[in-house]
Amino acid sequence: MNELLLPLGQVAAIGGAVALGPLIWWRQRSRDSSSAGRLRALTLLALFLTFDLIVFGAFTRLTDSGLGCPDWPGCYSAASPVGAHAHIEAAQTAMPTGPVTHAKAWIEMLHRYLASGVGLLILLLCVLSWRHHRAPVQRAGEAAPSPWWPTLTLAWVCVQGAFGALTVTMKLFPAIVTLHLLFGMGLLMLLAWQREAYAPRVLAAPSGLRAAVAAVLLLVLAQVALGGWVSTNYAVLACDEFPTCHGGQWWPQLDFAQGFSLWRELGQRADGGYLGFEALAAIHMAHRLGALVVFTAVIALAIVLRPHAAPWSRWLLAAAGWQLASGLSNVVLDWPIVAALAHTAGAAALLGLLTILLARTGRAHP
Repeated sequence: MNELLLPLGQVAAIGGAVALGPLIWWRQRSRDSSSAGRLRALTLLALFLTFDLIVFGAFTRLTDSGLGCPDWPGCYSAASPVGAHAHIEAAQTAMPTGPVTHAKAWIEMLHRYLASGVGLLILLLCVLSWRHHRAPVQRAGEAAPSPWWPTLTLAWVCVQGAFGALTVTMKLFPAIVTLHLLFGMGLLMLLAWQREAYAPRVLAAPSGLRAAVAAVLLLVLAQVALGGWVSTNYAVLACDEFPTCHGGQWWPQLDFAQGFSLWRELGQRADGGYLGFEALAAIHMAHRLGALVVFTAVIALAIVLRPHAAPWSRWLLAAAGWQLASGLSNVVLDWPIVAALAHTAGAAALLGLLTILLARTGRAHP
């Protein structure tokens, strides 16, 4: 038990040090604000750092650093790669391009430190939200979400941390890695929704728009899940041409049954055999088809919004264009890391935009 608790406490302490700088900045910027104003600023800070965490998590995955420290929460039971130097050196010497190297260990641990920092910010947000809720004088006339929202967010981030641990201990099990990504996106959406509740604004729009926004949001979430499945199965280059897939074929032989067998090891079929090219191509093509549906839906929503909220229409069009450009770049430029990170960042930004838009098209706020 001590082998778990000691590095957990140490990693949390380093995460606290990571969060200290942003907290000092937050305190200085909001010292003259009301209680609700400080909570609003803290929510925005947590939202910004969660976005950074999602992008850095993608960087961790794309650099094959997910197993840079093959245990959890520490690195070979140490709080940092410094303490695990001998273990990492031995692993790197045995396999210089393997999953454990000094660079990959640092990338993995930096991801854990940033995640710990975000978790501590959300814990503080939860505590301060309940304090604000129990002080009627402070909250008189001030809009703020129910404290149960940051409480839900705190529980959510704990579950997200558990999936982060399983990502390592289950050796990049594709279903777990994909769920880890989705929980990260969900955390971003929760914070975006709460940020809006401090300054509720209703968007004048035709009836039915809220349902349309919700439908597009669900479509984008499904597409993010497909994108995560492509990335975690390393199927991005299974189709290395556009608009055709491979070798000039529009519809090559595909194995959807094996490709979308969810409970299996990385690179393996459910029966333990190697996952074939046909399965990887099926995963990739499903994401392409989903992209066509989602792109059409976002463009249609932008057109509907244009007469009522032109800025929102432009933002959605820009986000859709960004995703199209970065997604195509992944294929035609052989999956450069810059394009891959841009694609993940664009997905997070699009989900954030749609969440805020959903909040503003409703009459009630949390």
